[in-house]
Amino acid sequence: MRNKRRLTIVPKQFLFRLTSLNVIVLIAFVGLSSWAIYNTACILAEGFIEAGSPRQANFEATLLQYLWIFSISTIIIGSSIHYYLTKKLMQPLKKLITSTKKMKKGEYPQPIIEKRDDEIGELIHQFNGLIRQIENNEEQRKKLVSNLSHEFRTPLSNLRGYLQALETEVIQGDAKLYQSLSGETTRLIQLVEQMEQLKEWDYRSQKSYSHKTITSINRLIQQAVDMFRWKASQSNIPLEVKVEPCNLNIDDGAIIQAISNLLDNAIRYYEGTEAISIIGEKEMDTYKIAITGPGKPITEKDKERIFERFYRMEESRLSGIGGAGLGLAISKEIIEHHQGRIRLHSSENVHTFWFTLPLE
Repeated sequence: MRNKRRLTIVPKQFLFRLTSLNVIVLIAFVGLSSWAIYNTACILAEGFIEAGSPRQANFEATLLQYLWIFSISTIIIGSSIHYYLTKKLMQPLKKLITSTKKMKKGEYPQPIIEKRDDEIGELIHQFNGLIRQIENNEEQRKKLVSNLSHEFRTPLSNLRGYLQALETEVIQGDAKLYQSLSGETTRLIQLVEQMEQLKEWDYRSQKSYSHKTITSINRLIQQAVDMFRWKASQSNIPLEVKVEPCNLNIDDGAIIQAISNLLDNAIRYYEGTEAISIIGEKEMDTYKIAITGPGKPITEKDKERIFERFYRMEESRLSGIGGAGLGLAISKEIIEHHQGRIRLHSSENVHTFWFTLPLE
């Protein structure tokens, strides 16, 4: 209540001080102008009227009377107009102060509706944009916390249940159980790694203009594939690589991260006997990289949302495989940050994740 009262008083005090200052300046200006006009007129009148005559005295008295009327009228009218315009100018500023006070309390005020084309209008426009951005950031933060809690709750609950059962000797440990516990531990590690990956990319995406260099994309693809050869061989998954040499102006660290995410996704969800193919080739004014591999059919619903952060396909949720649903989302953001496109083409049990990068 006290802050609200103070909020009302401060603009009024400012308006009073500003109007008072303007009145003082106006009085000084009008007074000086009237004095100059009076003396100039009297000097000029001496050439036509005899000095000291009744006509001159009457002229000076009439002139002085009119100057007084003119000066007082100018001061009153000018001050009134100034007060009105200043008060009108202060209205949007009062709204800004009120909205700022609400934001300080943790509230999100409604956008300020003020149609102006001047600097104050621009200030209000930027302020409204700031409110929307803060609201969006808060919504994303809450969503992030909720998603992280959900993703970590299941493996932690499983581990706790098994460990309590082992502690109370309800069950006996065997190779299969320990393998299951190891799998849950691996899943937790993958979740943490993806969190770190997300944090790193969110930071680098703001700084990537300083990381872009001319890089051999075929060397980069081969480097990413080499990192997954052992993992693929452990699962008896053949890899076929066919890339056309080309130099691109890219953030090589980010692009190799995007390729690695897609390769990891193809190996993790692999089901079949065909090889996973990695193809890179020039197309018009872009360079296209496509990773194709067999897997379970993807529903239309999953196709639409597969690149969203924290989205996991139903098959992934039920089977417990996969991470937090960040790999494809991060890859999408990386490619779009390079002014490229990333898409999924799926035909029954064969899926192709492809993306393009501009040649220039």
